Amino acid sequence: MALSISRRILRSFASLNSLRPLSASNVKANTLGDGVSCVESSVFRKDESLFLVCRRFSTSLLTPDSSDGSFPSDLLSKKRVSTPEREIGLLQDLVIPVTNFNNEDKGFMCLAGDVFDVPIRKDIIHRVVRWQLAKRQQGTHSTKTISEVSGTGRKPWNQKGTGRARHGTLRGPQFRGGATMHGPKPRSHAIKLNKKVRRLGLKIALSARAAEGKASNIPFHAHIFLFGNLLVFEDLEIPSHKTKNIVNYFNQLENTKKLLVVDGGPISEKLKLATQNVHYVNVLPSIEDPVHGSFVKMTSIFLILGLNVYSILLHDTLVMSRDAVNKIVERMHTPINR
Repeated sequence: MALSISRRILRSFASLNSLRPLSASNVKANTLGDGVSCVESSVFRKDESLFLVCRRFSTSLLTPDSSDGSFPSDLLSKKRVSTPEREIGLLQDLVIPVTNFNNEDKGFMCLAGDVFDVPIRKDIIHRVVRWQLAKRQQGTHSTKTISEVSGTGRKPWNQKGTGRARHGTLRGPQFRGGATMHGPKPRSHAIKLNKKVRRLGLKIALSARAAEGKASNIPFHAHIFLFGNLLVFEDLEIPSHKTKNIVNYFNQLENTKKLLVVDGGPISEKLKLATQNVHYVNVLPSIEDPVHGSFVKMTSIFLILGLNVYSILLHDTLVMSRDAVNKIVERMHTPINR
């Protein structure tokens, strides 16, 4: 990698006693070839002897393998300089390597930029998560009113003459075992959210996972990046239903606490059995199947849903099969039915 290096001033003598300040007449500049400038300055000591100091500043591009002998090779860094992370939200198509549970090379796959490289907006994520959590509430809470509470309907005592407060029933809210006033009743907590916003929230969540990976220097004509939190598999086939198949792969991942595996079709029985006892690995289909349904383990509850924003945010690493990526992109490009 070419490095732009400015050569430090060469010191030709060890120490100088009190030097007189330089004047403009004592400085003259020459220009050498290959973009190297030489500045000559006159410096006087106490004995008025003249020393000539030549300061050279290199503006050419040099590498450790450069044949230019004017620059010492030991001053050049041979370490690989990391490439700055890519700019997010430019809608660029990204190329990601494809692998499997055995870490085998399965080539590359192009990710659509309008799905996996959209600008990150926290406000959209907040609205989608709030809509999703509100919609999944059961809303079965219920309390009894004064007409629903069990008890007699007679007047407890006379209106006057007892010295006590007047009451017409013992089922009122002020009595033990009585009614609850203005209590909750079964209702839907769902709020309205436009389909465009819901779809944009899923794109942002996928783009956020893709943006968390570090860029890699691969000599290729496309934008190739290795994503630390977004992995694409050729398929999700495992040799057996044993839990150790998933645990062994999970232990190879770095800085991963929860793993979400997304398949393009119905979840295979082997994968379902291998992950059902591992609380930090969950499995989802890319799109909800209204006929057969699908499951995801969340707080010991099996929910029927597809890939969603809240599940992506709950897991720090996302593994998607090639078929799942294709179905998600196809779904995102499908016109919205109004």
